Amino acid sequence: MIDVEHDRPKTLSDLADLLTPWAIRVAATLRLPELVDEGVTTVSELAARVSADEVALTRLLRLLVCRGVFVESSTGILALTDVSREMMGGAARRWLDLDGAGGRMETAYSGLLESIRTGEAAYPKAFGCSVWRDFESSPRLSESFGAYLAELAGEWGPELAERRDWSGVSKVVDVGGGDGTLISTLLRGHPTMCGVLVDLPATALAARQRLAETGVADRATVVEGSFFERLPEGGDLYILAQVLHDWPDTEATAILRRCAEAAGPGGRLLVIERVRADESPDDVVDAALAAMDLRMLLLFGSMERSADEFARLAADAGLSLRTRDRVGELGLLEFVVEPVAVECGRESRLSAATAAN
Repeated sequence: MIDVEHDRPKTLSDLADLLTPWAIRVAATLRLPELVDEGVTTVSELAARVSADEVALTRLLRLLVCRGVFVESSTGILALTDVSREMMGGAARRWLDLDGAGGRMETAYSGLLESIRTGEAAYPKAFGCSVWRDFESSPRLSESFGAYLAELAGEWGPELAERRDWSGVSKVVDVGGGDGTLISTLLRGHPTMCGVLVDLPATALAARQRLAETGVADRATVVEGSFFERLPEGGDLYILAQVLHDWPDTEATAILRRCAEAAGPGGRLLVIERVRADESPDDVVDAALAAMDLRMLLLFGSMERSADEFARLAADAGLSLRTRDRVGELGLLEFVVEPVAVECGRESRLSAATAAN
């Protein structure tokens, strides 16, 4: 079902236009909105500040004025609109920056046709390796992507810390916790809570710095490791925040299984993700979520999932869905580890190890 309120009539030329989105990204990369906001309001001044060809920049800004990104007076003075003001926002600016992770990822969009034909990610075909391997080899891209995720966590993290019932949670384990933005927010909001963050070594370094800067390092432990490997045990609640949508079903199930093993029988796991509506004729199609779903295919060969789809993956990992809630645009799905499934999983690994010896 189409969301009529947001399904505004558009012409084919509007929908198929590729030039305007790239022009917006060039403007964001050059920090044109910030410069105009600072009072650099003529093309000649802007060209000098960003080391651009003045004639070419004039042509770029002419299109952006026509598209409502900027306004220009009869005397050639540029000013911001609501669109260009939004471009200065942290997460939006980071994603639009062609020199950062967002720009790198969107270069792979030209491979959409092949992804639709094969159901596979386009990014490895564009750059010769996965997103993760590419970012691992480039500190600049890795830092840019981490900063983007931190901006997002900074938007919904405080609401999560304030609204959710955290009674009974004295130790939280943030699996794939990035630079520590989320766990530091939780620990600041709950002074008796302690936490563990698990992420790869390069990211773990940034997390230690964040935890120290926010004054919670004495209540937090950073563990270097992968969520495909054994995770720290003993947490009252394990968190996977916007992790699973980056992975196809097989890998996502493996991550869930590792969390279940660490949490133990009766343990709890909170999955924080965009949750796609179940496939009912009455469900409203969210355009932003539909776009993100396609983006996940292009970049990772993965998807945005419905609550039922998460529940099916979790069941394969020995988890059952207990509660559903929301924070901002994200769904909160709490799972509980089924005792029998966990014990069977441990026995299977023990048998395999015995057979190998």
